[in-house]
Amino acid sequence: MGTTTRGREVTIPAGGAGLPADVLVPAGATGVVLFAHGSGSSRHSPRNVAVAKVLHERALGTVLVDLLTQEEDRVDARTAELRFDIGLLADRLAEIVDWMAAEPTLGRLPVGLFGASTGAAAALVAAAARPDQVRAVVSRGGRPDLAGTALPQVAAPTLLLVGGLDEQVITLNEQAMAELGEVGELRVVPGATHLFEEPGALAQVADAAADWFATHLRPPA
Repeated sequence: MGTTTRGREVTIPAGGAGLPADVLVPAGATGVVLFAHGSGSSRHSPRNVAVAKVLHERALGTVLVDLLTQEEDRVDARTAELRFDIGLLADRLAEIVDWMAAEPTLGRLPVGLFGASTGAAAALVAAAARPDQVRAVVSRGGRPDLAGTALPQVAAPTLLLVGGLDEQVITLNEQAMAELGEVGELRVVPGATHLFEEPGALAQVADAAADWFATHLRPPA
């Protein structure tokens, strides 16, 4: 297990804005995971924070970032339009991946993306745009269908996690699997709803994500 040695708040330039982020890299980290939060959420999402803690225990660093500025967040709270602007969110994720590559504590580490809800679609579009940098993707209750024509271009191994009672989202993920092809894997968490609020459901998500990233994020020899 990793021992936490570096946790800090940073501001990442992306999309002409400064986006606040929490960066934590355990000692001996073997990879780093950039989180893309879901609709109407933020880097303080309790579910993503819980998943991040499990990743730290598996010697994986994390970057939790607000993909919208405070002003954009206020607009989105009224209109709900920016949370579905997958192009905007994906462009910012791709720019953050570039920033990570140049950042001294992160640049040596393989990168994974963890996306929830609409953030999963943005993560997949960003993965398609940065195939040499993004090595793995995990979607939690995501909308990969919103990634559209980017899906067949995703080269990174991609794990889609969906609650067994989230029937509409299961269907959308099954449709996305047809576009992802061999790089995709769909797993259903029995008895879980969209937010994985049932006892033990989120723990299953965190463990599956940690296993996926630990397998696919390996530092270069």
